[in-house]
Amino acid sequence: MAERMLQFVRVPQQTPVKRAAEVRKHDFREIYDRFRPEKAAEQASRCSQCGVPFCQVHCPLNNNIPDWLKLTAEGRLEEAYEVASATNTFPEICGRVCPQDRLCEGNCVIEKGFESVTIGAVEKYIVDTAWERGWVKPARPPRELPHSVGIIGAGPAGLAAADQLRSRGWQVTVYDRYDRVGGLLIYGIPNFKLEKEVVLRRWRQFEEAGIRFVLNCEVGRDIPFAELRARHDAVLIATGVYKARDIAVPGADLPGVVAALDYLTAANRIGLGDHVPDYESGALDAAGKHVVVIGGGDTAMDCVRTAVRQGAASVSCLYRRDRANMPGSMREVANAEEEGVGFVWLSAPEAFLGDNRVRAVRAVRMHLGLPDASGRQSVEPIPGSSFERKADLVIKALGFDPEDLPAAFGEPALAVSRWGTIKVDHRTMMTALPGVFAAGDIVRGASLVVWAIRDGRDAAEQIESWVLAHKAAPAMAAE
Repeated sequence: MAERMLQFVRVPQQTPVKRAAEVRKHDFREIYDRFRPEKAAEQASRCSQCGVPFCQVHCPLNNNIPDWLKLTAEGRLEEAYEVASATNTFPEICGRVCPQDRLCEGNCVIEKGFESVTIGAVEKYIVDTAWERGWVKPARPPRELPHSVGIIGAGPAGLAAADQLRSRGWQVTVYDRYDRVGGLLIYGIPNFKLEKEVVLRRWRQFEEAGIRFVLNCEVGRDIPFAELRARHDAVLIATGVYKARDIAVPGADLPGVVAALDYLTAANRIGLGDHVPDYESGALDAAGKHVVVIGGGDTAMDCVRTAVRQGAASVSCLYRRDRANMPGSMREVANAEEEGVGFVWLSAPEAFLGDNRVRAVRAVRMHLGLPDASGRQSVEPIPGSSFERKADLVIKALGFDPEDLPAAFGEPALAVSRWGTIKVDHRTMMTALPGVFAAGDIVRGASLVVWAIRDGRDAAEQIESWVLAHKAAPAMAAE
């Protein structure tokens, strides 16, 4: 079937049909239609099947991308699903939310002059088809094991570890402070990128597999951390990072100046049918308002595009660097621009203006200077370049920091880095406490969903190795 591949020389790149901006900006449905089977096969056939697949090398999960592209081109979709799911706990989610333009697709070797293979869209097609046809099954371990793990956090890192250990027969309990499973997949990412049923069906699958979820449970408040350690052979901390970074400018505490996660969580809860007083009062609703979002990452893009859908009078994004230096996905920037968002590049807020409520943002123009220690160009204000931007709602999307977990857990021996993230031995992923592991954003800082999945899967391997070596050894010796 080799003749099916290498079709990039005659088949142009084609993404699934994207709904028109004038239509999609009035609802929260995902913006891309699904590939038709013949189109998915055709686009998969563009893969060059190169000897050193840079797409796979630059995927945090090292997904076997050329293999499942070839299987899709040959119409062997069930096998394609098996290959895709062998290395990825949530391929249907990565196909939707990964910044493929910076990872797999951005490193496709045929990109120059021919455009890269549409890897993310094909991945999404494969796994959505697998769900429809009943190929996605809950884990059925060959035997039940006595080993028990307690996982703190039901986000992608915690769930990836839970799935791996449960599939091997472990007794798995996941504790989470929220009332639903998914973490930021549920409450942080808007529906137009990830419809919530995609996450909720995984929750149902995991429960059917025997994973136990204890929700509305905050470790350190509702259950002591020490008790968790006593209950389980090992504990995995996978809480993510939720503490919003702030900006030290006058007026930052004015009503109408809100944190991005508060805003996105309210919007997602409304979409789920929840009662949200701050939204219903108008505090977290952009309808009819002039909205200014501060920041340049994917969270900022989620905010501006949510505000458009809520019926904002205007939406603009202030970012202190230029388009080329923006950390967010260029694909998301383009989608936002199509939907009417205005970008004010090379600008940074100096103050939020208002008496009883914010009415404007005073910002200053910036210019790019010499590279700093990280290699990125530094930014410096241009004297005398201040300007004002009307704003009834200002959303601060400046990134996230970890909470003080040693204090929250009542466990001062839990060592942290100078950034507040949990310190681990990076070979074993174990913290300073024996049998306590950590993975995902709480270790590496705010990052991508795909990295959280990778960390969770790796943590499962390390937890199993440690428990078998330390907890099972006496019993094995007795035998």
